[in-house]
Order: sequence, then structure tokens, then C-alpha cells
Amino acid sequence: MSIRDIIEGKKQWRAHTARVKALPPDYRIVYEEMRRYLFKVGPVELADGPLLTGIVDFFEEGAAAGKGVLEVTGPDVAAFCDGLIKDSPTYADAYQRSVGAEPGTAGNATGK
Repeated sequence: MSIRDIIEGKKQWRAHTARVKALPPDYRIVYEEMRRYLFKVGPVELADGPLLTGIVDFFEEGAAAGKGVLEVTGPDVAAFCDGLIKDSPTYADAYQRSVGAEPGTAGNATGK
């Protein structure tokens, strides 16, 4: 990764956060909770993929239509997030594979 790539990535992230700050307060709160949740359990490619940008796009459309954030996501925001990442490999999946590895392999943390 070159310095130009790093600078461009920072510019894109700043533009993204500016869009989030422009959302109505209820949308911002839900977006931040979704972001935290997705970074904990989300897909491995979350930081490099279009998921967060897509959520902001979706929220901007909902806000422009005058809908409340829970009208857009549904009452269970975690289930909404899970639906977004259902077909993506997650860190939790990688961990489960490493725990389920055969004894004596590098993926087994217990060493049994």
C-alpha cells in the first residue's frame, strides 16, 4: 500500500463520516450502533467493502422519504445487520473454524 493509497483512504473515510454526521439524529445513533456491531461480528472485508457506504445511502433515502429509522431497518436492528452479512465470511466464522480444528494443528488454541 502506497502513501497515496493511505491518503486517498483517509479522504474517503472523512467524506463518509461527513455524510453520517449529516443524517438526522436517530439515524446517526442507529448507524453508530450498527457500525460497532458490524466491526465486532461483521464480515472480514468490512473495512474494504461497500457495506457501510451502502448503509449510509439507504439511510439517506429513508430520511429523505420522511421515514423513521426503525421504519427502514425494522424493530430488530441486530437482525437487520445479520441479514446484511448473512452470506459473508465473518471473524466469528474464522474463529469457530480455528477452534474446531484438529488437535495438534496450529488452529487449535488449547493444545489438546
